Amino acid sequence: AAKIKADDIHFARTRLLSLENTHNGKVLPRAYLKDAWTFTRERGLALHVDGARIFNAVVAYGCELKEITQYCDSFTICLSKGLGTPVGSLLVGNRDYIKRATRWRKMVGGGMRQAGILAAAGLYALKHNVARLQEDHDNAAWLAQQLREAGAEVMRHETNMLFVRVGEAQAAALGDYLRERNILINAAPIVRLVTHLDVSREQLADVVAHWRAFLAR
Repeated sequence: AAKIKADDIHFARTRLLSLENTHNGKVLPRAYLKDAWTFTRERGLALHVDGARIFNAVVAYGCELKEITQYCDSFTICLSKGLGTPVGSLLVGNRDYIKRATRWRKMVGGGMRQAGILAAAGLYALKHNVARLQEDHDNAAWLAQQLREAGAEVMRHETNMLFVRVGEAQAAALGDYLRERNILINAAPIVRLVTHLDVSREQLADVVAHWRAFLAR
């Protein structure tokens, strides 16, 4: 509430609360979503959910999409993250909202021609690739356990993401070591690893083996 700006002509008015679900792999509690919805209703704000990985949340909740999106005015879905399409996202809202969004898209030159082939990929992903996200979650949990047993400092993991503390001193060396073995990571002090349908358990086992070898040097 403290972040809502006062009605001052020198500043833009606060009109929107935006949440991300999942957020760095973390699933927002359903009670939190409901409380946020109530909060915005009481203050005349709109509520938008960045749902780039919202189906990971749906799988973790074990519910239908509508059970969590009832607590927002609009939300987005990424069709490539997790769902595996080459490109594409969806903006979801009521009829009037989408009509205004479509006009804004036209005004700023965001329309695409002959996009049917992309839409076909999106439809396939929505029909076939949602339930299998549990496999990504299981792979992330397995990878986290294996790296911990190898001696890596896995800070946390949720859904399909895990974060490993490498440290400033070792980050570049680990990145170089793995790259020489055809494994690419963002060689930062904290490494984020994300599982998806293009990464198999066998490939993850290869990552673990080389990470273990690096730590054992």
